[in-house]
Amino acid sequence: MSLLDASLWEGKIYLNGWRPGGGGTAEAVEPATGETLCHYGLASVDDVREAATTAAAAQKDWAKLNPEDRAAVLRRAGLLWEEHEAEIQDWIVRESGGIAPKAGLETHIAANECYDASALPALPAGDVLTSNENRWSFARRRPVGVVSVIAPFNFPLILSIRAVAPALALGNAVLLKPDPRTAVCGGVTLVRIFEEAGLPPGLLALLPGGADIGAAVVEAPEVGVIAFTGSTAAGRKIGETAGRLLKRAHLELGGNNALIVLPGADLAKAASAAAFGSFMHQGQICMAAGRHIVHEDLYEDYVSALAEKAMHLPVGDPKSGTVALGPLIDGKQLHRVDSIVRDAVQGGARLAAGGTHDGRFYRPTVLADLDVASPAWKDEIFGPVAPVMKFSTIEEAVALANGNEYGLSIGILGDVGMAMAIADQLDSGKVHINEQTVSDEANSPFGGMKSSGNGSRIGGHHANMESFTEIQWLTVRPDIAPYPF
Repeated sequence: MSLLDASLWEGKIYLNGWRPGGGGTAEAVEPATGETLCHYGLASVDDVREAATTAAAAQKDWAKLNPEDRAAVLRRAGLLWEEHEAEIQDWIVRESGGIAPKAGLETHIAANECYDASALPALPAGDVLTSNENRWSFARRRPVGVVSVIAPFNFPLILSIRAVAPALALGNAVLLKPDPRTAVCGGVTLVRIFEEAGLPPGLLALLPGGADIGAAVVEAPEVGVIAFTGSTAAGRKIGETAGRLLKRAHLELGGNNALIVLPGADLAKAASAAAFGSFMHQGQICMAAGRHIVHEDLYEDYVSALAEKAMHLPVGDPKSGTVALGPLIDGKQLHRVDSIVRDAVQGGARLAAGGTHDGRFYRPTVLADLDVASPAWKDEIFGPVAPVMKFSTIEEAVALANGNEYGLSIGILGDVGMAMAIADQLDSGKVHINEQTVSDEANSPFGGMKSSGNGSRIGGHHANMESFTEIQWLTVRPDIAPYPF
């Protein structure tokens, strides 16, 4: 039997075992063809309530488990991602519309996330504090209890596992709500991996559904932390609810990321980096390069070089293995991307490449001569569109890069000394010198500023410990203390 044998999970949710969900079922649709791949289970609000109480009960024994036993589950999970990578990658290609190398990146990082998380149980769990009293004083880290993970469609595996793995490793239980458009590769795959890795029942629930299920996994009384990756609009609502309920929300939100091309930069290498940053996975990446800020001496040549790249990138069904871009995730996203491009051109922007589509397959697009007020420049497009604007001075480049509501990732291409001086002035969670804007590693802190989120809450042991544990003050005296009462 394969890992993802549909007879185990089709039409079901995972709540202390595979079973029908109270919300019925939904179709998993292949974006490239419109074909129905399977029917997955949908949770009801009652399912969420049951999952939360079940998780809270199971978590107590899990947190008491020896650190090496928890670590062993995470290590086995890492090995299983590698063992079953071909099967999982096929689902990522078909369900998310990503090309094969992107699917390979997802399973590779999923394994690394589990390997890195397996080290967390063995890390120091607090500090020994000084005290003016005759006592020992400690600050110790304790699991939060139950963590809700809400993940998006674009990198469904990575953006789930990066919170699920460390949360479990640190002794928590998890309620996972994947995006309904990628419920299998972003949900079923994780549950099946951890089932096979020996995770005890009740600790990981799979609860696909819509906004009502999202609200339920945030509001469940047993949940102490919400790890959300998605749009800024949805993140604001989750943050507002979490604040009212006095819960922590770790929000990794949208981005409209700048790629600054300095005078004297290697044009061919810059165009290659730019094409990857804007067109990888059809631009459906929160870190995608959405604003190209290019020195005026290179501007026209850069637009031409990037347009040449765009015109020769093959677009089509990712199952073929011969394309660089697959389909946009659905018709709604296609309409949004196309509308923004059309409006920009009608507003005076120059269409240097692309701007057309065949079904959900949108051609890589390059826009030049934009106005800063254009939605194509100031908004997150989430499509394969590269808007380009020129600058003359470093001060102008910094102002253009910072002059946006988002602050997730910025790339700077060219002279390192000049780039370092610019980097110190940027309001961004990530700055990459001589790299484009899309980059992620399991051991690196990940997050954004401004409307891109509330800081680096995922990645690396410092961020993961902060995100998924609480600090408890503990004191110990040799005998009962004397008091004046």
